[in-house]
Amino acid sequence: MKKSWKITALILGIIFDILFWKKNPGISFAIFVSLCLFAGYQLFRSEHIPHARINLLLLIPIVFFSMMTFIRQDPFTSLINYTLVLVTAGILTMTYQSGLWPSFSIIDYITNLFRLVGSILKFPIFTPSKDSSDLASKNEEGTKNTIWPIIRGLLLAIPVLFIFISLFSSADLIFNQRINSLIANLNIEKLPEYIFRGIYILLIANFLAGVFNNAATNSQNKDLIGVDKPVVAPFLGFTEAGIILGSVLLLFLSFVGIQFRYFFFGNSNITLAGFTYAEYARRGFGELIAAAFLSLILLLSLNTIAKRTSNQQKKIFSFLFIGLVGSVLIILVSSFQRLLLYEAAYGFSQLRTYSHVFMIWLGILLTAVVIIEIIDRPRVFGNIALLALIGFSASLNLLNVDAFIARQNIGRTSLGKDLDVSHLTSLTNDSVPTLVKAYLSSNLSENARDGIGAALVCFQVQEDADKAKIQTWQSFHLSDWKAERELEKVQQQLSEYQIQNEDWSTVVISPDGFEYPCQGYYWFD
Repeated sequence: MKKSWKITALILGIIFDILFWKKNPGISFAIFVSLCLFAGYQLFRSEHIPHARINLLLLIPIVFFSMMTFIRQDPFTSLINYTLVLVTAGILTMTYQSGLWPSFSIIDYITNLFRLVGSILKFPIFTPSKDSSDLASKNEEGTKNTIWPIIRGLLLAIPVLFIFISLFSSADLIFNQRINSLIANLNIEKLPEYIFRGIYILLIANFLAGVFNNAATNSQNKDLIGVDKPVVAPFLGFTEAGIILGSVLLLFLSFVGIQFRYFFFGNSNITLAGFTYAEYARRGFGELIAAAFLSLILLLSLNTIAKRTSNQQKKIFSFLFIGLVGSVLIILVSSFQRLLLYEAAYGFSQLRTYSHVFMIWLGILLTAVVIIEIIDRPRVFGNIALLALIGFSASLNLLNVDAFIARQNIGRTSLGKDLDVSHLTSLTNDSVPTLVKAYLSSNLSENARDGIGAALVCFQVQEDADKAKIQTWQSFHLSDWKAERELEKVQQQLSEYQIQNEDWSTVVISPDGFEYPCQGYYWFD
């Protein structure tokens, strides 16, 4: 591996330390991703390593999701933003020269991922450089023995120096004073921290060096797995596969029949069966999503391992396949309906919102699976699934989950529903602009405005606590900045609320005398 690549990777490792060590997440991640992309492109350009133009499409999700990491604060949305940046950047690395990812199957992605991991685990940052200039000036033996003798010499010199420094310090007070001053400036008590930071800087540098090395040496590979011969030859007989598909389809259709009766032909059917809306909706939507997801895995597995030796068998299999997907889509609609009933009874939460969006994209993915089966292009499923994942993640970002939850739960108060202020305080700063807008609205009841004001005071308390900490530019977050500006609009009205600090929480007392705790909680159902 070239020395210039190692130096670049080491510099990026030091930049990583500057951006992230003891810093809250903020704009730093987007900056680091941009620097890595720029550095990698410049390195390969200087070495005349070409890139496939189709890979420019991968820059769209990389840039979008890296930017959203300092725009959205919702924990799950943030996690998926970080994950998708790493996934799409990994695909860019694996196919930098070939640009073959549009033709990848799932097994191609897995194989190339192992190659990437292998490039990293070779510890390229510590291997001898192979620059032609180095080889011209030094022989191979000299190159291999450049670093380790220096390291061994330094390790052996440290105890020797320590002995003589101790002797000279005892012999001369001025020398001792200078040594103590030097130790104080070096802040020697933080030596374990410095060692730890040095180690993880080297690990980050090694990771990036492995990424560069993989893009330069492995990404030109244009071999696709399973094109000429399937990875797993079909081994399950058509009869067995047909029985599995047919029995599962009959089970799903019987379940769908019940769903039609209770959900699509009148609300009274639920109460006649002895259940209230809330009781019926509270149970099952998670299980139905799991059943839909497992059925997708079953379909893909049978499509891979089931034998179809004649056109008639292919038609029968496709008929059962499409029928099962259709029943799964109806089950997803039923699950969607259950969730709507649950939210009507208990309000909106993070998990319920994620589930809503996930069901929509799972339905889109299942529809795409039917199309794939009809046109007989099973290899494209991997990229279709990736697009569905990107669509799901982009939807969460564009929806602004916490603002959506605040808006919906506040809207329920016009129907006579209570406002759960504790849940509002559990949301992130993404929800503050929505809460301020509602608080200033004239369409709310006094009780609702009273509770929203208390929630805003809780956000103000948290903001004051954050201001007391050392703020760094690396931790800049657009959501925090917007929340601060919005809270300034209602600062005068919020001054009418009283704040009471208790042992484990903060309690806000409204002008009407109601007490609201700031110990917000997340809803996981």
